[in-house]
Amino acid sequence: MSSAFVIEVRGLQAGVVVREDRGGFRFFAAIREASPLEGQSFASAAQANRAVRDRLRRSGRRDLV
Repeated sequence: MSSAFVIEVRGLQAGVVVREDRGGFRFFAAIREASPLEGQSFASAAQANRAVRDRLRRSGRRDLV
């Protein structure tokens, strides 16, 4: 099973989530708009993906919505 997943929004790599030993996934941002989520833990990769998409939607970057 993979331990890291790329979070991509509209073809842009926004960051990665890495599986933690104690469970869950930690997010690492690849773009400035996702940096407020840097280091946050999520219960699943899907939950992290939703959080990143929501964050980018609020960032005002029209090309990401």
